[in-house]
Amino acid sequence: MADKAKFLKGQLLLDSGQLSGSFFQRTVVLICQHDAEGAFGLVLNRATGNKVGEMIVADLPDVLKESPLYLGGPVQPTALSFLYTDSFIPDANVLPNLNLDHSLDALVDIGESFSPDKKVRLFAGYAGWSGGQLEDEMKRKAWLAHPASLELVFDTPPEQLWQAVLHRKGGWRNKLRAQMPEDLSWN
Repeated sequence: MADKAKFLKGQLLLDSGQLSGSFFQRTVVLICQHDAEGAFGLVLNRATGNKVGEMIVADLPDVLKESPLYLGGPVQPTALSFLYTDSFIPDANVLPNLNLDHSLDALVDIGESFSPDKKVRLFAGYAGWSGGQLEDEMKRKAWLAHPASLELVFDTPPEQLWQAVLHRKGGWRNKLRAQMPEDLSWN
């Protein structure tokens, strides 16, 4: 199990088409932590439609207040998490140069830094699984896994992410999935 848990950290999980009608329909989840006790992830392609400054009451730098706020998942929708990258983060905890944090102080420090290479995405809520739950969902083929990258996390438009990752995975089934309407009754 430990080897499998390490495999999923830093992976993107995509709705395989079996999650229709649920919160996770057509989502792309970045698995940030995964061990025997469970998994923690953030939905990358669900914007709330609000800016961070409209939803978070804190003394944040203006650049962060104007950033879009994403819905990281259905668990604890008031919990704040953020992903950030910069030219060099030696102790990154998700991927090389990709860090997950929850601290407002760290967020303010990042927002006030003058690095031209930094990128930040903020999330309300998260996706969580208890020990063994995600593995069971993987066995049932509810999720497709794909390696995460900084480009997919920060540079691919969220509304296109699910389809873009399916195309990258290749194969006719994934290309067909990417082209299917959200509601099959539209066919």
